[in-house]
Amino acid sequence: MAAKKNREKPAGENPRRPCPCGSGKRYKACHGAGDDVIVTRPFAGLAAEPDLVAMREFLPSALAPLPLAAPLEVPVTVATVLPGASAAMVRQDGSILLGMQVQTRSGDLSADLAKALRWAQTAEPGSALPVVGPGLAGEVTRLQDVLDAAAPLDLTLHQDFGWWIPEDAEDSAEVTATLERANSVIMPTEAVDGVRAAYWVDTGSKAHLRWVRPESEDALMAALARLHAAGELELGEGTRYAGAFRAHGLLVPVWDLDREMHAKEWAAPAQAFATRLDQALARTGDLSTAERSARDALAGKQVTLR
Repeated sequence: MAAKKNREKPAGENPRRPCPCGSGKRYKACHGAGDDVIVTRPFAGLAAEPDLVAMREFLPSALAPLPLAAPLEVPVTVATVLPGASAAMVRQDGSILLGMQVQTRSGDLSADLAKALRWAQTAEPGSALPVVGPGLAGEVTRLQDVLDAAAPLDLTLHQDFGWWIPEDAEDSAEVTATLERANSVIMPTEAVDGVRAAYWVDTGSKAHLRWVRPESEDALMAALARLHAAGELELGEGTRYAGAFRAHGLLVPVWDLDREMHAKEWAAPAQAFATRLDQALARTGDLSTAERSARDALAGKQVTLR
């Protein structure tokens, strides 16, 4: 219970800040007033943005300490998914877990996570928040209000969900069955060494590289078009640029890979591509005719996730 008493309210609430939906209104008078406005880029302005998008959309089992601007006296960890797809959990030791992949959400994932954190700060140890709903009253905050904006996430990927169960928890047939069901659907996933927010994923029939990029879509598409026109878009022999999906305001390019190669073998090709991409992003001026054609072709390989 001591941990509960020592928890503090996050700092940084600013009801006069502009709404991230782009309406031009103050957040409190727009989305903060309860309107279900869709914030297309909920984690904008955070160095952790690519990490949060990856955790939300395709990483199966991962944890990261949440870099709060004003750290609490209990650890706060963000997780890909919690038991029951809960929004938050408070363990018996007072530590807090926030879930990225939840059952329901509002139009602003950033506000949902901040809401779940606020709930956890006053919740009893051993409790869980199934969903973030309108019952959580009070001034609306967002992750941008409570995080160190310059800090990326220090992600740890796991090959199963064993971390769901605290070490001192008692075994039971129900817990064992739940873990077995969750572990059976995990797709093997590994971070690509030396490349930020790039992940090797084995879907069972194919292997992919999925890479969350922080640039604006226009800038990234222009750079990819330049590389495509120059024949430099692939990662090497046996690879194919499959397309890209939009997720929470960012573009995630995807490559098909040779499934027979180990995940670590893609580090050097990905790092070499990263160098080429940085050079293409630094180029200015209009696209050539061939590059415009390449951009149009790449645009046909994009989908948007919600």
